[in-house]
Amino acid sequence: MKQLLEHIARALVDHPDQVEVRQINGERSILLELKVAPEDMGKVIGKQGRIAKSIRTVISAAAMGANKRVMVEIVQ
Repeated sequence: MKQLLEHIARALVDHPDQVEVRQINGERSILLELKVAPEDMGKVIGKQGRIAKSIRTVISAAAMGANKRVMVEIVQ
């Protein structure tokens, strides 16, 4: 999941070298924290959060086989 999120985020931003994804594993869930350059925040969030919602949908669909809930947070 972490590599997929990194790949998607790097394709969207102007500064792909500043993309960082931190994975926090829980018992039944995985939290992925996405950090990008401040000027790229709008690119990963999108208008009215549409891109962020799409990223979360893709990651959730990819996680179906793992039987875990995956949450994506965009942090500064």
